[in-house]
Formats: sequence, C-alpha cells, structure tokens
Amino acid sequence: MKSSDTKIVLLIVITILIYSCNTVKRVPDGKSLLVNTEIIVDGKASNQESVNEILIQKPNSRILKIPLSLLVYNLAQPNPDSVFKARFIEDSVRFKRIKRLISEKQVYRLGESFFYQGFNNFLKSSGEAPEIVDDEKTKKSTQRLYNYYFNNGYFDVETSSKTDSVGFKRAKTTYEVSLGKPYIIDSIKTAISSPDVDSLYQVAKSNSAIKSGEQFKSENFSEERNRLTSFFRNRGVYQFQQNYINFDIDTIGTGKKPNITIEITDFNYRKGDTIVTVPFEIFTISEVNIFTDSPSSKNKIKVADSISYKGFNLYSTDKIKYKPKAITDAVFITKGNVYADYQNTLTNRYLSNLKVFNYPTIQYIEDERDTISNSLIANIYLNPRKKYSFLAAVDFTHSNIQDFGISGNTSLTIRNVFNGAETFEFAVKGTVGSSRDLAGSNDNFFNISEVGVDAKLNFPRIFFPFNTDKIIPKSMIPSTNFGVGFAKQKNIGLDKENFTSSLTYNWNPKRFNTVRFDLFNIQYVKNLRIDRYFDVYRSSYNALNTIAEVYSNQVNPDYFDPNNNLIIESGTNGFLNDVLGPDPSIVTTNEDFRSVRGIDERKKRLTENNLIVASSYSYTKSTKTSLLLNNFYILKAKVESAGNLLSLLSRTINEPLISEGSSTFFDVEYSQYIKTEFEFIKHWDLKRNRVFATRTFAGVAIPYGNSNNIPFSRSYFAGGTNDNRAWRPYSLGPGSSGALNDFNEANLKLALNAEYRFKLFGNFRGAFFADLGNIWNFLDNVTLEGAKFTGIASLKDIALGTGIGTRYDFSFFVVRFDLGFKTYNPANEENRRWMKDFNFKSSVLNIGINYPF
Repeated sequence: MKSSDTKIVLLIVITILIYSCNTVKRVPDGKSLLVNTEIIVDGKASNQESVNEILIQKPNSRILKIPLSLLVYNLAQPNPDSVFKARFIEDSVRFKRIKRLISEKQVYRLGESFFYQGFNNFLKSSGEAPEIVDDEKTKKSTQRLYNYYFNNGYFDVETSSKTDSVGFKRAKTTYEVSLGKPYIIDSIKTAISSPDVDSLYQVAKSNSAIKSGEQFKSENFSEERNRLTSFFRNRGVYQFQQNYINFDIDTIGTGKKPNITIEITDFNYRKGDTIVTVPFEIFTISEVNIFTDSPSSKNKIKVADSISYKGFNLYSTDKIKYKPKAITDAVFITKGNVYADYQNTLTNRYLSNLKVFNYPTIQYIEDERDTISNSLIANIYLNPRKKYSFLAAVDFTHSNIQDFGISGNTSLTIRNVFNGAETFEFAVKGTVGSSRDLAGSNDNFFNISEVGVDAKLNFPRIFFPFNTDKIIPKSMIPSTNFGVGFAKQKNIGLDKENFTSSLTYNWNPKRFNTVRFDLFNIQYVKNLRIDRYFDVYRSSYNALNTIAEVYSNQVNPDYFDPNNNLIIESGTNGFLNDVLGPDPSIVTTNEDFRSVRGIDERKKRLTENNLIVASSYSYTKSTKTSLLLNNFYILKAKVESAGNLLSLLSRTINEPLISEGSSTFFDVEYSQYIKTEFEFIKHWDLKRNRVFATRTFAGVAIPYGNSNNIPFSRSYFAGGTNDNRAWRPYSLGPGSSGALNDFNEANLKLALNAEYRFKLFGNFRGAFFADLGNIWNFLDNVTLEGAKFTGIASLKDIALGTGIGTRYDFSFFVVRFDLGFKTYNPANEENRRWMKDFNFKSSVLNIGINYPF
C-alpha cells in the first residue's frame, strides 16, 4: 500500500479512537452506560445468538468494537434551541447586525433551519442514544430468559442477574441461568369431540410436530396447532379456528416425562342469548358467483347481465365484457368440491396475475337452502382496472458515450384486448445527447440519438394449438407473452439497428418456483457504420497504430496523417490488407502478425451482422417468501440453443455459402451455439441487522456448426457494479490477457461473491465484500494466449477484488456505494499479482441501486 493510502487509513483510525473516548459524554451523572452483557448457563458463557436476542437491554451496537451509532448520536447538540438563543437572540449586538441583513422574522426562523434543528435531529435519529443501565429492564430480561428456557423444557430453571461497574460511568450486566434436567414427552393422547375432525386427525397425526421421546418445546406445540388448523380448513372444516385446539400437559408424578393430551372441542356460536355447541362438519361449495365489476358487497349490486358457465355464475352491472372461460380459469373454488383455504389463495393469485383486476374480495355465506346446513355459497367480487393507462417519464443521463443526454419513454397499456383478460403494452423510448468527440464546426449540440419501440401482448394461459392443461394445469398460473421490438442508434457505436421478437411461456410449478420457456427468441443486429469501428474501439486502433509505426518504412505513406497516425478508414484497412491479404506486402514478426490477425478477427466479429434464433428453458427456485426475509436461497438454471432451426431451413432452401464456408439465411450469416448457466444465491441472517450473502455463477456458451464464436450480445463480461467491483465493466479478462480491448468479453464465466452486511447507524448500512471471478475464451476461434481456458491450470487467473461499501436504505430501494480494490490481479506478472494494485489510485467506486445479489 502506498504511503498516501497508509496516511489516510491512519487518519481514519486516529479519528475513530478520539471519538471513542467520548462515549459517555451524554450519560447523566449517577448513571452508567451498559457496555457489555454476558449470559452464563450452567457455569459456561453462552454465545447463542437466539438467547442474546431475548434481552430487552443490550449495549449499543458496535462495528469493529466501535459504538459508531452512539458516537453519531453524541455529535448532536442536546439543546440546539438554547445554543441558538444564546448566540443570536440574547447577544443583542449580533442580533441587530443580522437583522439589518435579513428580517427579524427570518432571524428567528434560523433556529428552525437545518443547521440548528434539522442537522441535530438527523444525527439523533440516525444514531443510538446511550444505553443507560435500567434495573427494570434488567428484571424483565431475567424473566425473559426464564420464560425462554422454561418453554424449551427446562421447567426447573432458575435465573438471576447482577450489574457491576467496569469504569467511569460504565457497567456490565451478567445473567446467570441454572437449567436443571429437561422434560421429555412421554405419551400423547387425544380428546376430540367432533367425529369429522377426529377422522381427519387420524390421517394427519403421522406428521405431528409433537413426538414422544423428544424434549418439550413450546414452539412445537404452536407449530402443531397451526398445522392442524391448516389441515382441517383445507379439507372442508370451514368454521375451524386455532382456539379450538388445546394441550393438556400432565407433569404430576411423571418423573419429568409429561403426558400430553390434544383436546379439540366442538364448534360453538352465539344464538340469541345462548351459546350453542355442535360438532364440526365438512362443508361443500353449493354455488360460485362472480361479480365482474363490483369491488365489494357493501352496496347492493344491480345486475344487468349474467352468464352461467360450467357451474359458475357471472354477473355484471353492465354488459359482461369478459369471455367466461378467461375468468373461470382463474377461479379454483368449484361447485361440489369441499371448502379449502388454499383454493382462496390460488384464486387471489391468479386473478391478480391477470393484470386486469385489482386484488379481489372472496366471501362465503352459508347456503340457507341446505337443510343440513353444511353448504357454502362463494361470492367473488372483482374490481377492474382502467382499460387504458398511459405513463411517461423523462431522465437526464451522462455516460462515457455522451456528455449530456435526455431520455424519455412513454407506454400505453390496454387491458382485456380480446375480452379474454389479455394485456397489450406499447412503449416508445428515445434519447438525444451531446458528445464532444463528435462535435464539429457545423454540428448541432445534440449530435447523438437512439430511438426504440416495443410491443408486448400477454395471454393469461398457454397459447398453443392444442390443450396443455394436463401438462401445465391452471394451478401453475401459466401465461404467454409475444413481443416485438426495434431500436436504432445514430452516432452511437456502429449505429446499430436491432430487431427483436419472442414467444415466451411462463408458469409456476410451485408457489415460489418459476419456469420460463422461450419457444423462440429472435434478434437481428445490423451495423450501419462499419467504417467507424476504429473510432469506437480505440484500444484496437492504438494497438494497430503502434505496430504500423514499427514497419513505417514498409507501409504506404498515404496510410498516415500528418501526425504519422493511421488514417481511419483507408489507412487501417490498407495496413490490415498489406499484412493479412492474399498478397501481403509487409513482413512482420510472428508476434506482431498474431496481434494484427487478432485485431482483424475482432473487427470482423464486431462489425458483422448477427442473426440469432434461439430457444431456451429457465428454472428458478426461491425460498424467499417475503421482502424482509434475510435467510433464504435462490437457485437459477438456464439452457439455451440457437441456430438449429435455421440450419435445417438453410439446407432445405439451398441458401448459398459465404466465403468462409458458413451458411446463411436470406443472405445473413446466423449464429449457432449451445449455452448453459447456473446461479445460486444464499443469504444467512446473523441477527441484529447483520446478513452474510453469497452468490455463485457459472456459464458457458459453446459455438458449433455455423459459428466459431459467440455473438457479442450473448457473451459474458466481468467487472462492474453487480460483478467484480474492483474492475469496471468489460475491463477484466479474458483470463490473464489484461483487458486489451475497450469491451472485453468471452464465452466462459466463473464468479463467486461474498458480502457481509451490517447496520452502521440510522438508515445507513455498511458492507465488506470479496468478489472472485473472470471470463475466458473456450472452444471458439480466439487464439490469444492467456485468454483461453485450458483446464484446471487456468483457474490461477481468477481475479480477486475486495472492498467496503456504504448504503442508504430508503425502505423501497437502497442507494449503494461500493469501493473495490484489486487484491489479486491476473493481468500482472505472476510474481506481482497479489496486492500490487491494492491502493486508492487503482480502486473503483461503484454506484448502484439495491443490493448486487
């Protein structure tokens, strides 16, 4: 590490140490700051996180043993009003002087400004007030420890606590726990009044959370109560609630082996002034009514139109605007079936997924026509969204391509297009920008532009020539998306025209599992300004220009400008032809020849038009059931194949071959490859706002048949905000080649990321991270040594970036700042790879939205 970096780090450490000496500045006299708590269980210190979380009073949070949140709080003035009053109001001379500059009213308003009130309030809300030792909180914590161990089978547990001084205004609290022997469950019996419920219990008991021979735990009893309630309600016991389940725990004379009786009482309800008790019954659905344009049943609905379709009754206050099948396919509550809670959940999900209704309301009433009173009428109330919705947005941008840009997009959504709950979206987006690189005497300020249009049509079912319900039932909430798009650039890159089209099927085999199948995904990229290649890819031009200077005595002088640089396009093409053409006139060394050939091959690859017709299958499994969950994993896998259909069609219609021997389709060379990807994300919740997150990624695309490389749009790159953060996007790899090009990409990628996240203070979060990974060329036509993956030995070229990050949590999104350092750089010589670029000068600052994984 350079001396300047060392000084910066040393300054930060000294600053923290100075502040850390001032942790008790807000602790009142006679009080003590709680600096440590310890739990002693049967004579041994307990580091069990779940036990420590029980305590009501804990020391202020620490990062690297520094109470940063407390230090931030201590920076705030305790009484900013008094400070302002003494400085500006009671000092008459200063008050008069300032009043001459601004009005008297504005002087008083200064006391409410950010500099006095706002900033101090921000510090207090972002930090943590000192945790003062409180005897009442200590007693409550002691009782909580007792309850925790008692509920885990230690019925003879004893707890106590003591607080000792450990320095000036500092104290430590110690909790002592004596467990005794745990209680082990002996026998399990039942006392169930309702015959129907008893029969269902006999079916469900094998999966009980309470087992004989296991240690008593209260959470198992709660789990069993929830499990049985869910089981009964999903099998027709409509009136059942958790409070009907009780547990009798007999410990008298059992020798610490309690006997358990599961008691399930009958259903009781109030009828007039008396309580009526009757056995639970299994309810069936006698009628399903769907109100297609009524958000609720609060107001009496005036029905103007109705349809009966396959056991469903559809009603509307106007003419029904939906095909019955489109609505009934989304309803899993069916006439004649027993009541089940899960059917409500599926119906809610499917109806919401149609995107033409807001969240539906489902209500049940007992069917009075049923003489034995065990039938239900299901009423479903739908609240339609507006048929048309329009959105528009404008944004200002800055990038390495444009110095200033204005982008805008508009979208129109039309719902229920064909009366089958279909959704059509049409979007137009455009960007105009200014680039000094393109400026000239007659140029306009806005000299670059991009425009694009997209159209998407969604069907809430599998759109296919034959019925797929047996393969993909409606419970999997299937949908079909058809999309087309076009985008065109001017003075950006090679001025591409990009045509896209796709037909995609989506479904959910399980609640948090998704499948995506692209029957076809077509992309045609046409480069309009191939002559600008060396203007755009400057590193390739600089490398070629350097080699041309070496052979200047053999090079046609017309290839150079007055500054002895190759002229784009005549000079660069002339030099390439003289070295690589059919009749070469310039003799180079083998190394220079390979370099020129590599530049020419990359130029041909990036300037050629691409036609990709691919099919792919993607599978995602997640255990993340809510946004706030911090203990989960996500598994993603994808397989993609391109070019096989075009290969068959090309041979069928006898399309001509191009000079390199590749086939074409309507005179365009098409890509052919197989691609597979795997990604695994895992988060561990370490409690106290701490999370350890990891990601593993592996992907490879192998060209074959009509291709010897992978199109740029389907290749991999390394570096960037969501990858290896010590390198900028496209600036890492391939392998140890040292990122020779402006945009470095390859067809094989391995990556492993790890991140420790923690709370700093307030809404500020911090992180330490390590990013491993690189890209390589594998089984393609790249010959550059160091860029190719040749086996296990190539893994020595995996780059390592480490760093720190700060984030601000706005609840609905997170703004992220990550500073990455090149810890192991495979581009350096093997004896200079470790820590040689580990300094602020070579670091990379990444700014992103939300977490990288």
